[in-house]
Amino acid sequence: MPLLKKPVRLSLWQRRGTKAVIHIMAIGYLAWLFLAGLSDKLGPDPVEVLINETGTWAIHFLLLTLSLSPMAKNLPSAEPMQFRRLIGVYTFVYALAHLLTYIAFELQFDMALVASEIISRPYIVVGMTALLLLFILTATSFKTLQRKMGRNWQRLHNTIYIILPLALLHFSWSQKTFWQEPVWYWLLGLLIMSPRIKKWANKVRANRSGSA
Repeated sequence: MPLLKKPVRLSLWQRRGTKAVIHIMAIGYLAWLFLAGLSDKLGPDPVEVLINETGTWAIHFLLLTLSLSPMAKNLPSAEPMQFRRLIGVYTFVYALAHLLTYIAFELQFDMALVASEIISRPYIVVGMTALLLLFILTATSFKTLQRKMGRNWQRLHNTIYIILPLALLHFSWSQKTFWQEPVWYWLLGLLIMSPRIKKWANKVRANRSGSA
């Protein structure tokens, strides 16, 4: 049942204003983090704070991106989908900042050490796989490519449903626990994904009954 009787509609300027606010907040927070880190305002271990903050905010943006589609259906309104690409791009930006912070400040651009870390820490492979998929989705998010790729574009961008568990697994594994903070992200992810999971389950049941 729709939450609102009439669909929400934003004017062009309201849409642009909302996007401007998203840009300012996303870029502003990232810039503040690194400036605060360089000026020793992030506590005794600024590198750890930078790595944790960029990583967790990448997950925040990813969860927000995935919540826009069910939000649009429940309002009902197409307006939330107008911001999906933008927030998805910032998911990649923060995830990339997370990796580069680790390589630059923790490993000091020592490529031999980077390779050693990848071999010895499987959760890094999981995180880099999620980042690679995010890069592909970001690189193909333009409308011109969407038109050229047709149905293949949607199939490709459905990999966002694979990125979420990979990102949460990377986070949980790096924290060495699925409990405490990580469990809340898993629960929120399941809540956001529940309509999609229900749709997949119904499709599987329909296929089984059709082949019976």
